[in-house]
Amino acid sequence: MIRVLGKGLTAQAIKNKYDDVMLYDDSDFDKYDLESDDITIVSPGIPPFNEMVKKAKNIQSDYDLLFNDMPFSIWISGTNGKTTTTQMIQHLLESKGSVCGGNIGTPITSLDKNAPIWILETSSFTFHYTNIAKPNLYVLLPISEDHISWHGSFKEYEEAKLKPLSMMVEGEIVIIPEEYKDYPTSAMKITYKDSNDLCSYFNIEKEKIDFKEPFLLDALLALATKKIVFDEIDYEKINTYKVDKHKVEEFYDKQNRLWVDDSKATNIDATINALPSYKDKKIYLILGGDDKGANLKPLFEFLKDYKIEIYSIGTNSERISKYCNEYKLKNFQCNLLEKAVEEISKKHDKNAVSILSPAAASLDQFSSYKQRGKEFKKFVSSLSLN
Repeated sequence: MIRVLGKGLTAQAIKNKYDDVMLYDDSDFDKYDLESDDITIVSPGIPPFNEMVKKAKNIQSDYDLLFNDMPFSIWISGTNGKTTTTQMIQHLLESKGSVCGGNIGTPITSLDKNAPIWILETSSFTFHYTNIAKPNLYVLLPISEDHISWHGSFKEYEEAKLKPLSMMVEGEIVIIPEEYKDYPTSAMKITYKDSNDLCSYFNIEKEKIDFKEPFLLDALLALATKKIVFDEIDYEKINTYKVDKHKVEEFYDKQNRLWVDDSKATNIDATINALPSYKDKKIYLILGGDDKGANLKPLFEFLKDYKIEIYSIGTNSERISKYCNEYKLKNFQCNLLEKAVEEISKKHDKNAVSILSPAAASLDQFSSYKQRGKEFKKFVSSLSLN
């Protein structure tokens, strides 16, 4: 029998594929046989301090369960950009028969095992519970503070992201940030510190790529992946990729003023990556939400060099205000997104930019980052011409 802790998409996919599967959550865990050595798959959203996990034996991830049936696999992880990079790689390789899933879209249990390539966005949660499975090619974007409340510390989060390196073997390849060049692995290491490094190593002509940062790094990693696997650099195809909504998405209001929906920026690194393109403008930045216990100080060290005003919302609004006072940044504690938009509108002009880049999760006030972004656009579109 296979036992699964959790009843979400991952769990349901396992139940649909295998016979004799039992699903458990906190409400019925009293029926769980604590002495059983049956395989126990933990849904990635369940943290290691959950009582079900602490009392279970023989814990694995769904990646471990599928590993023997897994074709050539490319795993993508990192703190920011992993979804875009995964989608870009799939965009480049779909003509080669690849399928895409994991942390986005299709659970891996539902992927076609006859496809020649699996492209998997993989979270630190999944890595934590993975003990057997490993990629053939691992693409790691930069790591910064995130999910501290789940992992317990940045070190644990970082170790989860690096865990595949210790399991990979000769003949396999990792592309990793330069700071991890000494991390032990038997795989071949390709390291980078920025986009220029990737261009140099893979002989990619940056001027032929239509994306600017932060999407330029994602595009280069996707091009590098196709170069490794098929020895091709496909500029024409990568330039047809369309970036998801709510990620540095520019739009204009009725007065032709620039607003940016970056609601998907759920941690400080995403916000830091979104701002450099606008450094020559006055920036009205909306920050706040559930910061998941992250250290916000590096964000404010970064912001102090910008022409910026902060409009704080969400459960950490007061915490943001305290940092603003410490760094002498002008701050308005709005608490609600609608009020932040209204306050910014009183000052905004055609020489400035207003950005929703919260550096925090959305669930304190919204159902998702997507809903937060949609509400932001709705509030902006409702502004009067006066």
